[in-house]
Amino acid sequence: MATNPSVREVTTYCRICEPLCGMIATVENGRLTSLRPDGDHPLSRGYACPKGLAFPEIQYDPERVLHPLRRVAGGAPGEFEQVSWDDALDDIATRLRATIDEHGGGAVGQYFGNPAGFNITAAIWSGAFVSSLGTSHQYTVGSQDINSRYVASKLLYGTLAQLPFPDLAETDFLLMIGANPLVSRGSGVRVPRAKERLADIVSRGGRVICVDPRRSETAKAFEHVSVNPDTDALLLASMIDVLRAEDLLDRDAVERQAVGVEELLAACSDFSPEATAARTGVSPDDVRSLARDLAAAPRAAVYGRTGSCLGRHATLISVLIDALTLLTGNLDRPGGTLLSTPVIPFEEVAERAGQMTYDASRSRIGGFPDVMGTWPSAIMAEEITTPGPDQLRVLFTLAGNPVLSGPDGAGLEAALGQLDLHVAFDLYVNETNKHADYVLPARTWLERADVPFAVVNSSPWPHVQHADAVLEPEGEARLEWEVYDEIARRAGLTLFLPGPVATLTRPVRALARRLGVRGPTPWTLVDLLMRTGPYGDRFGLRRDGVSLKRLRREPRGVMLPRPEGGRLAEVVRHDHGKVDLAPVQLVEEWEKLRAGRDAEPDPAFPLRMIGLREMRSQNSWMHNSSALMRGRQRVHTARIHPDDAEAVGLVEGAKVRISAARGSIDTVARLTDEVRPGTIAVPHGWGHDAGWTRANGAGGANSNLLASADLDDVEFLAGMTLLNGIPVAIEAL
Repeated sequence: MATNPSVREVTTYCRICEPLCGMIATVENGRLTSLRPDGDHPLSRGYACPKGLAFPEIQYDPERVLHPLRRVAGGAPGEFEQVSWDDALDDIATRLRATIDEHGGGAVGQYFGNPAGFNITAAIWSGAFVSSLGTSHQYTVGSQDINSRYVASKLLYGTLAQLPFPDLAETDFLLMIGANPLVSRGSGVRVPRAKERLADIVSRGGRVICVDPRRSETAKAFEHVSVNPDTDALLLASMIDVLRAEDLLDRDAVERQAVGVEELLAACSDFSPEATAARTGVSPDDVRSLARDLAAAPRAAVYGRTGSCLGRHATLISVLIDALTLLTGNLDRPGGTLLSTPVIPFEEVAERAGQMTYDASRSRIGGFPDVMGTWPSAIMAEEITTPGPDQLRVLFTLAGNPVLSGPDGAGLEAALGQLDLHVAFDLYVNETNKHADYVLPARTWLERADVPFAVVNSSPWPHVQHADAVLEPEGEARLEWEVYDEIARRAGLTLFLPGPVATLTRPVRALARRLGVRGPTPWTLVDLLMRTGPYGDRFGLRRDGVSLKRLRREPRGVMLPRPEGGRLAEVVRHDHGKVDLAPVQLVEEWEKLRAGRDAEPDPAFPLRMIGLREMRSQNSWMHNSSALMRGRQRVHTARIHPDDAEAVGLVEGAKVRISAARGSIDTVARLTDEVRPGTIAVPHGWGHDAGWTRANGAGGANSNLLASADLDDVEFLAGMTLLNGIPVAIEAL
């Protein structure tokens, strides 16, 4: 049977979320006709979630931005006209240069959304662009996600470039704090086929326990410990106090690995199970059983994600998660918590060059410490509206929608109109960039080459894969790194790279200048760092090492050696060479925890609101897909306990108003005992009003309008927004 030469199948991988599932794209006459799971992928093995399978709809969405758009002079937000790339780039570069000349590079800033974390060339070159300006105005979705985990690593290990992860392949006891991997598909740990991997733990006689205010999809499948919102720090401190009181510490591990143990134990002694029970909602007997079982397990791991990262004590919680692991002898060992090894050590190189910092500077508004050179998103509006040196006047947004994903979206939306220049790279006109001067068409992950970077570092099954572009770009979509490069050239800027990287690429740049061609690209850096990194081929000296050339020959990627532990000495960068369990930065955090600012609920706002993930929703950017918006998913709902609903006369499916100190939102009530009394759970990323018809029609409410951007409500050490445990009240409409 003859084959059709116009039809080809391309091996690739999904770049929507962290599992990076293998996919097979069918392309006919240059057009994508289907995406299906890759049954031969070594990790995902034929699995892909609904979001990946629905992506062809995003690829060919008639409302996708395919040409440079310029805001119509005097027009309302969202009124754009198509312009040429040359006109757009000339005007952007001219206005950027004028701002730099008048106010300095410190007046320019940038915001990254979540998809930028899956786009290595854009991440590298946009970072170089901002570094070339010498500005401190960098903002990311990390302050609504994972920054507290990175700050905890800095305090504990002396390095931001470390993301410890549970060894799901061998553990006997997994304690998860605020994580729901059956829906998130794993975060902070790469674990395709998450349900199967967790079930494997149980099938070999182990346990999987979920600590969560909501009986999530993962908690329903395994064991659940119900806890009041934003009290994880109290629960973890109580567990450590049980280990101390009952002499359950692994003294050998403690002696070898840590300093500050006695100070930590003394701090936790104020939080016995009896002292915390009223606030956590977990009985003293249950706390003691949990601590004893963790200590008794042959191999155990404690793991937390966004539920643990978005409260008043976010950084302290991440510290206590690792402390529990260490105190029970489970840090840096198979079956416990392992330390990440980079495939492309860009963060490590940048950190050693002084470019990936913590508390190297303080923000103009609020005096927050920088986290990897970024400020909390919560202060972005005030940075725009507050006059003075380094006032934020020019903003680039990359695959981001902070009006919906950040706190006080209304305040930010109002502030955006005061910018001198706002340039966005995106697939859609969204609620944030509808206020931009320019929206520039970005390529989808099917239209660009990629290798994964940060997310591959934290996996019990290390794997790295290169994917070529599957499709030619639609319309005039361009690669973000090339656009940054061109804006810099037209504005007379020289992109700045970290010292070691600049040294490595100096010969390449010199040759390029002599030949009159473009200098090193992001791919030059990726290959150099990969080949000289822990798994690299050392330019042929290591026969089984990785390089871009090898990955391009092996389209399903390369399985790397499984981590075996024993890396702590090379990871820790403190002068004493051990994990610091009592960093001075936590002294004030312990005082705040003792004070219990929210221990007594405000009668006006007696309930606590938390967030939740949904399988067919990805933050704020996939609600324009008909495949994902079918059925009940189309309806935005607040999960409310029947007792709380009855108290205000609320019935299933009725309209409910949720009020907080910041204002109120209206949505639909879903009555369920999956949330504990006193807790309501509301998905984020809804409430659309921009250039996507189906998303706008889906309705729903932006739950982050209830999140506070007040400086006192932002967790200080990592700048985390309070998104779990927001005091609210409900009423029937």
